[in-house]
Amino acid sequence: MTPELLAADGIRLDARLHQGAEGRAAVVLAHGITGDLDELGHFPRLAARLGERGVTVLRFSYRGHGASGGTPRGVTIEGERLDLLAAARYALAVTSGPLFLVASSFGAVSTLLSLPLLGPRLRGLVLWNPVLDLRRTFLEPSLPRGRELYGGAAESFARRGFLRIRDGFDVDPALFEEFTRHDPLRALSGWRGPALIVHGDQDRHVPCAVARATADNRPDTVFHVVPGADHGFRPPGHARELIEVTADWLRSREQSVAGVR
Repeated sequence: MTPELLAADGIRLDARLHQGAEGRAAVVLAHGITGDLDELGHFPRLAARLGERGVTVLRFSYRGHGASGGTPRGVTIEGERLDLLAAARYALAVTSGPLFLVASSFGAVSTLLSLPLLGPRLRGLVLWNPVLDLRRTFLEPSLPRGRELYGGAAESFARRGFLRIRDGFDVDPALFEEFTRHDPLRALSGWRGPALIVHGDQDRHVPCAVARATADNRPDTVFHVVPGADHGFRPPGHARELIEVTADWLRSREQSVAGVR
């Protein structure tokens, strides 16, 4: 089903609703930068897996991504927060069960910064290769792929007025200015709910060490390493492990809060 999904500022968001059983959990899937509601095929596969158990899943494309309104140069953290909140509130309206969020890469930023606004029905969070440290990922990138993509950001902004992350996806300096003001790691540390973090130990884009240290120092947090996996979990074996670990954790959390078998 293709729902009518609008952010609070009127941006239309492309979305797919996989309707489950009434009273069961709702899971919202948030993709990374330059991605879309498919997230390299992982989101449809996870939705199908969860749908076998009657779970409702909503996946959507952030503004400036996929078939959603807006442009890449209009992408901001604040805009993505509006998009994430619109998706979460829609999911809460179509089922009375608990809410869970699955956020991939940069999708973790808007997700984590929105946690205080999502209310008591939010009962768990899954993060895939999450961006937790904006400085080490974008502003002073510590890994090879990050340096390749963002190392020349200041020069590109000064010379061209934008930074090209990939063909057809240019971002504005306003996004990088936001990186100096927001702290998704602090937002996660301040939230009391359970979390699963899945990270590839060969990620060349987002530091696995940050995610590991976060999980080690946060209560009720499971850290799962996918050996040999880079940022996108592209090889079939890595993708299967990602989906299985995520689905199993979500099942166990739903059982713990709702008594569902």
